[in-house]
Amino acid sequence: MSGEVHYRRSRFSTRLLEDRLYTAGHSWLEREEGDLWRIGFTKFAVRMLGEIVELGFEMTPGSPVETGQVLGWLEGFKAVTDIFSPLSGRFEGGNPALDEKITLLTTAPYTRGWLFKVQGQPGTDCLDVHGYVSLLDTTIDKMLGTRHE
Repeated sequence: MSGEVHYRRSRFSTRLLEDRLYTAGHSWLEREEGDLWRIGFTKFAVRMLGEIVELGFEMTPGSPVETGQVLGWLEGFKAVTDIFSPLSGRFEGGNPALDEKITLLTTAPYTRGWLFKVQGQPGTDCLDVHGYVSLLDTTIDKMLGTRHE
């Protein structure tokens, strides 16, 4: 089992797994085997979206994808967001468990609530856990600063 970093700032806390890569868009990537990666949203992303109500992919399994390409969308009560690919390669499909229980995105975002899989290589802008902690610090500080202005 990988190590964890326990993160807390203001009223937000989470655990971040050290064996994952992270993106500025608040996604995580976990290598399954070889070049197959499982991708999901971090707890921070899910919290910003609110309760998730719908998810859809515009790609079909086997389709080529590029880093930054829109693969689909996710609708929460607070916001709607595009789902971007953090790597180039081949889209392997969405998480079928979410068709039956979309609440897994919020109840188990780092395990059973993963979004999709891609065969390929992560973009060079992916962060290790410590880089993501710095990004969270900056993001939360900006949010807190905006509230006080």
